[in-house]
Formats: sequence, structure tokens, C-alpha cells
Amino acid sequence: MFLCLYDKYPIARGTQAALISFKPPKMADNGVLPVDKLTISDTVEEAEFSQRVLIKSILGRSDGGAGLAGKTLKVGGWVKKGREQGKGSFAFLELNDGSCPANLQLIIYSDVAPLGQFTPTGTCLHVEGVLQMPPEDKQGKQSIELKVSKVLDVGAVDPAKYPLPKTRLTLEFLRDYVHLRPRTNTISAIARIRNALAYATHTFFQKHGFLYVHTPIITTSDCEGAGEMFQVTTLINDSEKLEKELIKNPPPSQEDVDAARATVKEKGEIVAKLKSDKASKPEITAAVGELTKAKENLSKIEERFKQKPGIPKKDGKVDYGQDFFARQAFLTVSGQLQVETFACALSSVYTFGPTFRAEHSHTSRHLAEFWMVEPEIAFADIEDDMKCAEAYVRFLCQWLLDNCLDDMEFMVEKFDKNAINRLKMVASTNFIRLSYTEAVTILEEAVSKGHKFENKVEWGIDLASEHEKYLTETKFESPVIVYNYPKGIKAFYMKVNPDKKTVAAMDVLVPKVGELIGGSQREENYEVIKERILEMGLPLEPYEWYLDLRRFGTVKHSGFGLGFERMILFATGIDNIRDVIPFPRYPGRADL
Repeated sequence: MFLCLYDKYPIARGTQAALISFKPPKMADNGVLPVDKLTISDTVEEAEFSQRVLIKSILGRSDGGAGLAGKTLKVGGWVKKGREQGKGSFAFLELNDGSCPANLQLIIYSDVAPLGQFTPTGTCLHVEGVLQMPPEDKQGKQSIELKVSKVLDVGAVDPAKYPLPKTRLTLEFLRDYVHLRPRTNTISAIARIRNALAYATHTFFQKHGFLYVHTPIITTSDCEGAGEMFQVTTLINDSEKLEKELIKNPPPSQEDVDAARATVKEKGEIVAKLKSDKASKPEITAAVGELTKAKENLSKIEERFKQKPGIPKKDGKVDYGQDFFARQAFLTVSGQLQVETFACALSSVYTFGPTFRAEHSHTSRHLAEFWMVEPEIAFADIEDDMKCAEAYVRFLCQWLLDNCLDDMEFMVEKFDKNAINRLKMVASTNFIRLSYTEAVTILEEAVSKGHKFENKVEWGIDLASEHEKYLTETKFESPVIVYNYPKGIKAFYMKVNPDKKTVAAMDVLVPKVGELIGGSQREENYEVIKERILEMGLPLEPYEWYLDLRRFGTVKHSGFGLGFERMILFATGIDNIRDVIPFPRYPGRADL
């Protein structure tokens, strides 16, 4: 087995690194290899899939790369800063390839190539050179630099037109350049943190025996019952095409239809007469052929005659029977209902994918397209569900501390000084658990003591963000799991408790963002869940397949959903959810 490691920086196999042969160490309880027990050599090797050495594999060493001095290698990346010195005889360039926050300093002399093309911010360079120690008075800033001996490729930039100058740019400004913003320090750091959390998600669930299931993006079920769904239809395009076609080729008139019918009648009478006269078989066959052609022509004319411009309707309503799927279809708001079908056969499963909500919200917490992690566990009740959710969140936090510390340090420096401490606290803390009724009581006590909330506190409300933050940041200074919510504010599929007033639902609340996870034990009783669907005003027909899971071999099961972007907000301290997803979609914007 081979693994490339640089101190605390795990590198994928095949990156430029010393390949170390070893017996795999035992994985720690948190699923992370004890990489600090391994050593590395001072050699670097060519990557399997790229003609360069990752900058991370140079600067991510404990010696900052100093031990690689004298090595000849190739690097590639984009210039962050560039300046000519020595009256234009050489230039210093700070190169970043996205593998880590740190930049590799290049020094290139004018006898290698004209320097002016290299210094503009944003220039892409692929170069070969020799690693060398910088002058002693500069070694505090750089442990190693690359003296360029050959320029392999240049992706030039016109600095007068490049929209991302060296000056610090606001995240709001960068949303207008979603195709270029990954080149900035902040967005690239968020991308690496997002990648680490996605990898950690799969690691956690695979380690615990869950099966990854791909649930559909197009659905005919509304999981949340809120109706805020994007509709998927071809009716509009079809009607526009038909309208253009009817203008180009007008539909037949009633006279044309009558004439075609008369032709069919005439041809039919001819066939009948030939048969009664006992005409020859060839004559009858020819006449039948003419009749068949006349009928086919009539069918086409009648079909075109029925075509009308606009959306097809039936009984005054849109006729979805003529739509692509022959029924209403939507972009999914959750993969939960579908993944339950696999949980009711394969026991422990999870889905991880994009979900959509057509909510006209412009807040910093909402997106029209976002990602959800949704595990589902058979033979599990609400207690098991809470245990899994807590273990998963703690695992994610520890994973970032063990594998993304350099990017997290950047976040602490630039955005949230408490980001790392918050991760450490969650990773090492047992979550507080309290019922919804207990949570409301605590909030009411806070109000009685003078604490002011914008939203009224009373039993039956859906806890607002300010309530969630009070519990996690003020009252307990800890993650909190609230369970047993009022039935009236939760979805139809949640298990009704014996009191008939509450359901076995739970939310994981964390500092900074409030609700991070929402989950529940699912209702496995057929009659109860059928009644709940009707109570919510939902039609039974689209959920018949879901009811089948209760009709045939029903099983106690539970699950939850983690908003992936909210987890990134919590980890990084970034304020706006639009900045932690690569291509944000929200009302009025769907760039690229």
C-alpha cells in the first residue's frame, strides 16, 4: 500500500511526494490516520496525472520545503503578486495552484524570458526550475523558493481588463464574477474546506456501514408539504414550438376535415361494392390500399385540426397528461422519501446531493439550490437518530481540525477569530439534549428576566434563529439537540408520540448558525401516516408508493438531514450562504 503524506497534510496518491511503503496503521476512533507517526523523505516525484508538483507538497512539509533545496521540478499555478526588481533584471512572483493557501515564491531572470508578461495578477504559469534557499534576510518569510530556468506555458492577462485586482475584494463583489472568484484566497479556502467536509461525510457513513444511494433530482412528491417547489415541464416549450409551427403551416379547416372524411367514405363504398360484385383479388387489394391511405390522411388532418396554441387544458385546468412525464413533476426539496425505500430493504443508507426550493427569500441563510446529507436507518428510533447526528457532526469538526487546519487558520485570521475554537468545542463536547417543551420553558424564563426576542415565545411556535442561538450561545454555550416538537409544525412522516400532541422529531442546534440538522423517527404505522397526509391537505395518490412501505413489511426507522452549506457556514464563520457554494442560485441570479 502506498500513501503520500506531508506531516498533517494528507496528499492523494500520485501527487508529487515521496512514496512511502508501510503497513497501514490502525485508524483512530475519529476515522483519521495517525499521520504524525509517519516520516517522509526529501524526494519528490512526478504526478501521475499532471506535469507538475503540487505547491502543497513543497510548502506543506514540517521544514517548509527547505529540505528539498537543489531539486529540479515543474510547478504550475496563477500569479497572486508579481514585481520586477533590479532595474528589470529579475522578477519575484507569488504562485498559487489551489492545493493550499500558501504561495510559492518564484524568481525569474530576464535572460529566461521577458518579464512583463509574468507579473500581472491572474497570469497562469507552468515553469521548470530549481528549488533554492532564499537569502538569509528573507528566510523568515520563505523557507524555499523556485529559481525558474524554463517557462513552459504562459496564460497571459491584460491587467487593464482583469476584474480581480490585487486589492482586497468584498465577497458581495465577487458574486458578480462567480467564474473567476475561485482564484481568490477566500473562495479557494472555502472550496478546500467544502471538499474536506464532503470527503469526511462519505468516510463517516462508509465507516459505519451505510450504503450511498443516488436519489432522483426530478420527483413527483413534495417531501416538506410546503409547496415551494420548482416545476419541471416541457409544456411551455412545446406550446411555443406548436405556435411557431401553426404560423408556418396553418392547421386544416373544418372544410378540410369534412373533405377528408368524405374521401374515406367514398373509398369505403368502393371497397364494399367491389366485394359485393366479387371483383378480383388484385382489384380489391388495390382499393383497400387506397382506403387505408385515406384513413391515415384523415387521422393526420384531424390531429392537426385539434392542435391549438397555448398550454393544453382539460376541464379548465392544465392538462399535465400531455406533459413529458404525463403528470406534474418538480425538482426535489429532499431525497428523504426516496432513500427510505432503500432503508426499508438495505437497513442503513444515505444520500448526498442537490435539493431545490422556490422560496423568494433574499436572506443570508437561504439558497434556491443547496446540498443535503440525508442518512436513513432501519430498526432505529429517535434516540438512535440523535446519537448518529451528534457523532456525525463531531466527526466533521474533528476532520477539519486534522486535515484542513491551514485553511481554518486563514478563516480565523480573515473572518472569524473563534472558528477553530468553535470546532474544537463541538468536537469534544457532549451535546445538550432537551425536549421542545423544556426549551420553550427556558426561553420564557429568559423573557421574564428581561431578555428580548423579536419573535414571540410560546408553546407551539417553530423556534426562530434567535431562539436557537440563545440556547446554544447564551444559555448552554454548547450544541443542543431539541426533540419532541409539536405535531402541527412538523412534516406528515414524523412519528406521532403517545401524547398525540408531539412527534418524535429532533433538531441539532449549534452556535453561529442555529439549526444544522433536522430529523425524526418516521411514522411506520400505515393508518396513522395516511391520516397525517390527509391532515396536511396533501393528495394520497402521489404517496401511494410511500404508503406501500408501511403496507408491506413496515419497519421502525429514523433519519435526518444536514444542510451542507450551513455546516460550512458554521465551520468557516462566513456570514452569507451564497459565498460557501460554488455557484449560488437565489432569486434573480443563476449565473453560469
